[in-house]
Amino acid sequence: MNQLFKQKRKKSPSGLILGITTLASTLLITSCQANRNEGLKIGSLLPKTGDLASIGQNLGVAIELAVETINNCGGVNGDPVTLINQDSQTDPSAASAAMTKLTEVDRVAGVVGAFASSVSSSAVKIAARNRVMMISPGSTSPVFTEGAKQGSYQGYWARTASPDTYQAKALAALARQQGLNRVATVAINNDYGVGFEREFVSAFQKLGGTVINDSQPVRYDPKASTLDTEARAALNGKPDGLIALLYIESGSLLLKSAFEQGLTEGVQILLTDGVYSQDFPKLVGEDSSGKSILTGALGTSAGADGAALSEFTSLWKKKTGENWTVYVPQTWDATVLMMLAAQASGENTGDGIKSKLREVANAPGKEVSDPCQAMELIRNGEEINYQGASGDVDIDRYGDVVSIFDVWRIKEDGSLETIDQVKPAD
Repeated sequence: MNQLFKQKRKKSPSGLILGITTLASTLLITSCQANRNEGLKIGSLLPKTGDLASIGQNLGVAIELAVETINNCGGVNGDPVTLINQDSQTDPSAASAAMTKLTEVDRVAGVVGAFASSVSSSAVKIAARNRVMMISPGSTSPVFTEGAKQGSYQGYWARTASPDTYQAKALAALARQQGLNRVATVAINNDYGVGFEREFVSAFQKLGGTVINDSQPVRYDPKASTLDTEARAALNGKPDGLIALLYIESGSLLLKSAFEQGLTEGVQILLTDGVYSQDFPKLVGEDSSGKSILTGALGTSAGADGAALSEFTSLWKKKTGENWTVYVPQTWDATVLMMLAAQASGENTGDGIKSKLREVANAPGKEVSDPCQAMELIRNGEEINYQGASGDVDIDRYGDVVSIFDVWRIKEDGSLETIDQVKPAD
């Protein structure tokens, strides 16, 4: 009988398919079980080099600090958390290769990142395909909200920074408060720049303002070596304000060129968090009197007003000896939430993190801001509502949060100072 069964199996294509299917299912189950049985592995995908490197350096430190904090109070699901870092290079192609390594070679359960929206756009497809949870601390383009609504990410996407839908409204309100009626826009030609530009134009026009180059927007190639033409095109109509949606290295070329061509005199420059770095005014340079070319420029950036901010600030100061920089609290919160969700699910997998992320981030549950206390409550079977350093980090069904924004100004010496805060509702 056994011999006859073996002979029939050799002749049966359906039997062969069944055998292959069974083998594949067994391998998948074995793989998932192995992932559950080993300690939680998470990756980071942040810009250590490239256009946003000066912002990205501290974000990596925030992730390491969060992992160290959780490991010092028992780790996740009984084991220490392992962190594997990758450099996005602020480049979508390089980031795709890095994300592929994290998901398919290192087999991480979640990734904190990316930062640039264009980078996250390429990386999130790989994360979703491999059932790896991705939480970005700084990709703010509205395209992710739309993608989530369409089901493109299958729930493997969230962020701890508000989408530019909100920041654009804050920037438009700031422009009107400054008495600006006719403005021009110039934007880096990627998901971040173009998405923000569209949201700003809509918000500014609703407030009664005019965008003089609305029909012919100026968008620049981030890899261009000179941006003289783009600078002239943006300021050709002599606006009273320039809304500059830039990245640090490439954006400094554009504004330096605009100044050298005599195009910025009498023009109020408004900036965003894409250039919120002490390095940016230095790269743009000084005028003949030694003052920063960008003196008086204003901008908006992601702020922080969470219940855990004071404690986090003390911890950060102790760790680095410096003040935290833009998007550092959001990065801390993204990392903490990922680990809390894994603990709540009892699984060190992307599916586990995905299934419990909103549960640990949102009400109902006991409000708690200390990560170790939150972890202990989860271990004891209690529901929590994590209150972060950046804000309450209530994640909606599309992976979005709403947060506060800082208003900042560039001083004569090129330093940055925060002068106000604004909520999107304002």
